[in-house]
Amino acid sequence: MSVSLRPRICLCVVPVALLAACTTSRQAVYQNEAFGDTNTYSHVYLASAAETCEAARRALLSQGYVITSSRTDAVNGRKNFQPNGEVHAEIEFHVVCAPDSADGKNSVAFVNALQDHYALKKTNSAASVGVPALGSVSLPFTGSDDSLVKVASQTILESKFYDRFFNLVERYLPASERLSEKQNADSLPAPDRSQAEK
Repeated sequence: MSVSLRPRICLCVVPVALLAACTTSRQAVYQNEAFGDTNTYSHVYLASAAETCEAARRALLSQGYVITSSRTDAVNGRKNFQPNGEVHAEIEFHVVCAPDSADGKNSVAFVNALQDHYALKKTNSAASVGVPALGSVSLPFTGSDDSLVKVASQTILESKFYDRFFNLVERYLPASERLSEKQNADSLPAPDRSQAEK
């Protein structure tokens, strides 16, 4: 009796082994996350968290983003694009501001932008016609309904994209903060030209 069960057990093990080989051959997306030390999604400002988030809100508004939510510590914005007649794109921007010093005069802005792509899909419609002898009959006609369907969604990874945003936020910080930075730079001692000539 045990001899007759062995072939069945072997046949069951083979598909399981093949399935395991197929699943392990593909690399999971999370394995690409190194969690390294990077400044792509964050930037430190010489301003409070509330001032930084207000500057971020104004920076997004200046670029045509619609502000979907705004708080003293977080701002969300959205902007729509249409590269061509049948493709629609949307960028959703998220900013979180947190204190970066004990006195609250410095802050760090964490940003993340999500890009969604939509494609125009056409679906044919049909109409039902009631016929006394046959009942309800469905007849297709040439009309169609157009709808946008999400086909892709990805976090923007380009560091230059975020650098441009960080530089724009800097312009919308309070003038006193920008002035203090300039004064600090001007207060540095000038190089001694006489020593340099020697």
